[in-house]
Amino acid sequence: MRFTVPRIVPALTLVLVGSMFTAPAQASGEAMSPGLLSAMSSAFGLTEQQARLRLEKEQRASVIAPRAEAEAGTAYAGSWFEKDRLVVAVTDQAAARRVEATGAETVVVGRSAGSMTAHKNRLDALSATGAVPSAVASWHPDPRTGTVVVNVEAGKQTAEVAAFLDKARRFGAITVHTEGVQQPQPFAAGTVGGDPYYTGNVRCSIGFSVHGGYVTAGHCGGSGQQVYGWDRSWQGQFAGSSFPGNDYAWVRIGGGWWTVPVVLGWGTVSDVLVRGSWEAPIGTSVCRSGSTTHWHCGVIQSRNETIRYAQGDVHQMAGTSVCAEGGDSGGSFITGDQAQGVTSGGYGNCSSGGRTWFQPINEILNVHGLRLHTA
Repeated sequence: MRFTVPRIVPALTLVLVGSMFTAPAQASGEAMSPGLLSAMSSAFGLTEQQARLRLEKEQRASVIAPRAEAEAGTAYAGSWFEKDRLVVAVTDQAAARRVEATGAETVVVGRSAGSMTAHKNRLDALSATGAVPSAVASWHPDPRTGTVVVNVEAGKQTAEVAAFLDKARRFGAITVHTEGVQQPQPFAAGTVGGDPYYTGNVRCSIGFSVHGGYVTAGHCGGSGQQVYGWDRSWQGQFAGSSFPGNDYAWVRIGGGWWTVPVVLGWGTVSDVLVRGSWEAPIGTSVCRSGSTTHWHCGVIQSRNETIRYAQGDVHQMAGTSVCAEGGDSGGSFITGDQAQGVTSGGYGNCSSGGRTWFQPINEILNVHGLRLHTA
């Protein structure tokens, strides 16, 4: 049995996930699950005390980050977590002084976040017209280099790809990555027994509990589609869904099911209480819970990334080093006790490794007027 409390409670099929600000709890050892610390220790080669300190510093960085961005104003060029501290890129020294007063370190760069986002948006517009080769897997602004990173499948730099990259360079500086790049795919799967929820012959993982239901991945089902729980009893229906373009949905529950603010640890770690949601900076550690591969950890590698599925582009995604497999779609990404987002897709597996993207939860909550269920 994969639950730490009796499985008769239907809500414990929920695999929770989240994103932006819902008043983060103070960094404290009491707020952290001992199992979570063990998982972080294993994933990053840290002692438990080092893992505890890392999580506390990440929590502090995530509290500082929105204040630092506000102080930077139009000079803001992005932020990331590196060597136990928050680093904020800005385009002028005056902004750097204001940001440093918040407790963040700064670096002065040549391009603002707005400039890089405009560059990325022009690539999005090209893709919408079908002008991007299939070998181009994704792109995202990178505050550490001041460029837009374009990921191209290894061994597929054809003349068509070269022409696209030349066009991309006309919009601004780019960095091309090919090593280890593969085409991402959504992580839905065919029906197998004993997993959180089903829509027809598709199995996915449930995301974070919200009041009245839960959030999950949009590619798992369309609006109005019926949903069945782990025991195949009726659980509810998709009240809203968006894919491609976005990859999020929410399910309004019924049939005696109810919600709890818990992320399953699947026996690998203790189940984790969700106390809020924030947008953790690039470089922050993150863990994922899903119905196929259960609990795995890694780091956030990118934000505001456009990824290209066969079904169409999905925007404003967060890329991670965490592995996932079919059936993990919709499952939770969480840092400490703060929700980050719901699993969308990626490539690779949890035997040889890979990359996974998540849809940040803040947009889901805002679009549908939902409220995260917290402990």
